Amino acid sequence: MLLVVAAFIVAFVLLLYMISPLISPKPLKLNGAHVVVTGGSSGIGKSIAIECYRQGAFITLVARDEAKLLQAKKEVEKFAINDKQVVLCISVDVASDYSQVESVIKQAQEKLGPVDMLVNCAGTSISGKFEEVEVDRFKKLMEVNYLGSVYPTRAVITTMKERRMGRIMFVSSQAGQIGLFGYTAYSPSKFALRGLAESLQMEIKPYNIYVTVAYPPDTDTPGLAEENKTKPLETKLISETSGVCQPDQVAKIIVRDAVQGNFNSSVGPDGYMLSALTCGMSPVTSITEGLQQIVTMGLFRTIALFYLGSFDSIVRRCMIQREQLKAADKRE
Repeated sequence: MLLVVAAFIVAFVLLLYMISPLISPKPLKLNGAHVVVTGGSSGIGKSIAIECYRQGAFITLVARDEAKLLQAKKEVEKFAINDKQVVLCISVDVASDYSQVESVIKQAQEKLGPVDMLVNCAGTSISGKFEEVEVDRFKKLMEVNYLGSVYPTRAVITTMKERRMGRIMFVSSQAGQIGLFGYTAYSPSKFALRGLAESLQMEIKPYNIYVTVAYPPDTDTPGLAEENKTKPLETKLISETSGVCQPDQVAKIIVRDAVQGNFNSSVGPDGYMLSALTCGMSPVTSITEGLQQIVTMGLFRTIALFYLGSFDSIVRRCMIQREQLKAADKRE
């Protein structure tokens, strides 16, 4: 009887693998496609632009700093695979004024054609204890990390629906999957992208447009270097439990998932576990993906409890050390 059940399960899994490609979206060909990358002047955004350019895409880089944009343009152009490719630079603050964002997207489409893939990578980060973070910083992070993705997406969505094709990528963070010490301002702005992406995907899937939410871990970028200058000790120790990735490595994975139309994009074993644990009611792009989430959920939840216990221990230990130091100072 057990052999029959086992054989049935194996046959069922094989069947899922066979029919999975039939319900998965058709991959987007980047050769000749127009890819817009916000936050494309440095870090993960620039690496994504390079990865798309390597595959023959036409690139529009969008960021605030014009000097950095021009430098990024030179770096991206080194990876051309044909002499027809173009890198366009547009300086604008994607979080300040929707009409400006709409205008520059229209300008980009007039020069390089309709947008085939939008990469929302503009963002900023701050870490600190809740009561020590200036109140206006909460508003600023929501504007940059959330509205800075809403505005470009709103500017391209009508044309994508008319053409019945496209990809929209939101670059979130692992801090957009789990709330951690020191990220009371940052995490909510990244969690918000998940809600936007799920709602939007349900609206635009009938138009053959697919949304990807990327959850990169700590990545060796200028943004991380700046964040580390003020990061609380607890946050540093928790972050050190997983390594730091290189932006080129992260970009390859994110671009691959966006091209395939995958809703979730994660990096490394920790990222895969977090995506499975937090999948909830998020869309799946293949039966295989859904089955993997079902099978691994219990095991990953058990592992996650050990992680959470470790994080709580770090926070308590730091608090005790801080109190001991205060007591020692008073005795002196």
